[in-house]
Amino acid sequence: MIPAKFDYVRPATVGDAVRALDEGGEDAKVIAGGQSLLPLLRLRLAYPDLLVDVGGLGDLRGVRDTGDSLLIGALTTHDDVTRDPVIAEHCGLIAQAAGMVADPAVRHRATICGALAHADPAADMPAVMTALGATMIARGPGGEREIGAGEFFADYLTTTLAANEILTAVRVPKLGPGWGYRYEKFHRTAQAWAIVGVAALARRSNGQVAEARIGMANMGSVPVRARAAEAAAAGADASRDALRSAAQRADEGTSPPADLHGAADYRRHLARVLTARALAVASGA
Repeated sequence: MIPAKFDYVRPATVGDAVRALDEGGEDAKVIAGGQSLLPLLRLRLAYPDLLVDVGGLGDLRGVRDTGDSLLIGALTTHDDVTRDPVIAEHCGLIAQAAGMVADPAVRHRATICGALAHADPAADMPAVMTALGATMIARGPGGEREIGAGEFFADYLTTTLAANEILTAVRVPKLGPGWGYRYEKFHRTAQAWAIVGVAALARRSNGQVAEARIGMANMGSVPVRARAAEAAAAGADASRDALRSAAQRADEGTSPPADLHGAADYRRHLARVLTARALAVASGA
């Protein structure tokens, strides 16, 4: 299909972008890499009157070390983070998951923050940021504010960003000594959305899992934390049998969808299997 008619602006600064978005109201949309929005426009599932193109705002690209955390700019692509040495050193889970997104052509255009703002629960980055406990940085007419990952994803394809706010960056904590990670997902083809995805972090100490964090994709209308499995894994031996037992609780409290790609019970089974695999690798079992 051909997209519906819309106006287009390409601001020179973040402030200009915020003003354009504010003036455009509810019918204005931000576009960066375009890998989420353009398909919706072509299918006429979105009808914005105005597109605010932030692709020229170079100060929103790149990764900065801010001490205890890393700040990933809004225009940083999936390919950028797979190659970034700071990400590799301090938060390799992001690079690993980003390298599994779609194909190279998409990864070179799709931005990390664009995937977060799109808020598809089947996408990889929302689950990863949920596991990491990331903080989203938004800027609107009233200034800048921070939104934790647990509050940022409100519903299917819906965030708590205001209509006149732009997601400018995401802040992720560095992983300290003893932490391991793994992203596992099951999908039909390399380009397809995950039927289920699991991002696991585990801190090992004295042969046990001292702490675990697990984020899951496509197990509800928003990315979810597998808190029952986290609690079961904490204090367990760092062995495959013990972690497989903890992973049996991964689907507790979830509401997985049922569609042509899998029934809800099938997704629950996948969540348990993938969580066991991810925890085993993350903990070095």
